[in-house]
Amino acid sequence: MPHIDPVTEAEALPEARAELLRQRIAHGRVTNMKRTLARSPVALQALMHWYPLHEAVVAFLGQRATTIFVHAISTENDCLICSTFFRRWLIDAGEDPDALQLDEREQTLVAFAAQIVRDANGVGNELFARLSAFLAPEQIVTLTAFAGLMVATNVFNNALRVELDDYLRPYRRPAAGARDAKE
Repeated sequence: MPHIDPVTEAEALPEARAELLRQRIAHGRVTNMKRTLARSPVALQALMHWYPLHEAVVAFLGQRATTIFVHAISTENDCLICSTFFRRWLIDAGEDPDALQLDEREQTLVAFAAQIVRDANGVGNELFARLSAFLAPEQIVTLTAFAGLMVATNVFNNALRVELDDYLRPYRRPAAGARDAKE
């Protein structure tokens, strides 16, 4: 059960309502997370910067590697909504998110994602050198900012217990996660 109920578009403040309309036009729906964020237009606007960062990362990593990266962050954070959302992207692309075949670059991205979640201070020289072998400094900066916003999204969903959207239920990981025990 959510700590804070999402608002309808009609209930949202005008600044938030405009962003919700943009999201519905761009993505065909407005999720529980966005409708919960809409209670604070500034919070909604802040986390919607995920989309331009995502586009920037896809430009240098590609869609698959970017999805693997954010799925790794969301899985490590045990974020039911985000990990299920990215499972959907992987499944719809013909992948098995529970048995991904990763090349060396993707393995490094997953290791970087997991380390950011576990302890960002622990990103050591060896891991950073592996990352630097295929990314320029400006790309690492963009990727790290993107990771930070992904973590913020996970924290928002987990802390407020935002409910999983119905359209994501078929993509949910078969084994119940720790989050379910909290509800």
